[in-house]
Amino acid sequence: MSETASTALIVELESAVKGGTSERRLQMLRQVTDLFLSDADRLNENQIGVFDDVLVRLTEQMEARALAQLSTTLSGSSHAPKETVRQLAYHQEVSVAAPVLSKSARLSEGDLIAIANLRGPQHLLAISSRNALSEGVTDVLLKRGDSHVSHALARNTGARFSEFGYATLVESSAKDDALAEKLGLRMDIPIKVLRELLSRAGAAVRDRLLKAAPPELRAKIQEAIQSVVEQIVAPALAPIDYTESEAMVLALNRAGKLGDQTINRFATQGEYTHIVAALSLLTSVKIEAIEPLIANPRPDGLIVACKASRLDWSTANMILRNRPHCRPLTRQELDDGREVFDTLSLSSAQRTIRFWSARGSARKADAPDTAVAISDI
Repeated sequence: MSETASTALIVELESAVKGGTSERRLQMLRQVTDLFLSDADRLNENQIGVFDDVLVRLTEQMEARALAQLSTTLSGSSHAPKETVRQLAYHQEVSVAAPVLSKSARLSEGDLIAIANLRGPQHLLAISSRNALSEGVTDVLLKRGDSHVSHALARNTGARFSEFGYATLVESSAKDDALAEKLGLRMDIPIKVLRELLSRAGAAVRDRLLKAAPPELRAKIQEAIQSVVEQIVAPALAPIDYTESEAMVLALNRAGKLGDQTINRFATQGEYTHIVAALSLLTSVKIEAIEPLIANPRPDGLIVACKASRLDWSTANMILRNRPHCRPLTRQELDDGREVFDTLSLSSAQRTIRFWSARGSARKADAPDTAVAISDI
């Protein structure tokens, strides 16, 4: 844009904004937008900024219908003025926000997360249809969104999920066969998540997944189904020999090295025989009192054992998140667990774990007994 044209445009803009009619402002908006799009590929960021300032001023007094048209027009431009796009994306009217929320490359991850935390289901649904979504964005969408958002994300091949994201989707799919099928057909689904999904799904869902899966995914699904079936029909596992683990953790404790750092490493490496032996030693109760807590789907008992062992929450959290043959805990379950951990005193946790051991009922480690023991002591 030449300096003369730029000056003339600014003068005309001032006139339209201050005293012009809505029709005049709309005409100006269209002229500026058309002028921008005709030169967008040749403009640098400073020049785009000039258009941005003009468009922001014009949109301040524009009706939603005109803004929706502008949003649609700018949504596909990789050079669209950033502040204009941001204002459109934050707009309360879904018709205005949706086009740029679903397509514009000029919105940052921070913008998307902020909008997802601020706006309602329709805005979240628009974000869910973007070609690419980071784990940070999908975490917020799944936390605040409804079932429509979950379905949109599950079928969006460009969406990436954190451990929390997958756990949330698996939890929701337990009562939603259609969601389970969408999630199960994702090419990028981790095998651990697929096994958990199929363990909760009915036989009809498994059959439909096998029929609908492309050849490159079918083998992965068959392997996961076989693993689930083997777990269901497998005989009781032979008792675990903890002799070596007990000797090792005893030596570490004598050397002053059996603390959070060491036990955290055990958890990340999946060395749960060492963890059982360590918790047994640190709480002064038998292996038989600790062992069932590891496999219990409810985390309450294990949280008590970690607290009684003087571990910090980050270590307890790592133990809970990496347990073998256990479904991933949801974010809400982890948040609830953190609240229990922080509220429970060390003395109460130690009395509770000794109480279970003395009663000889820790082998079952059922959640109702856990709750009674904590409240009674």
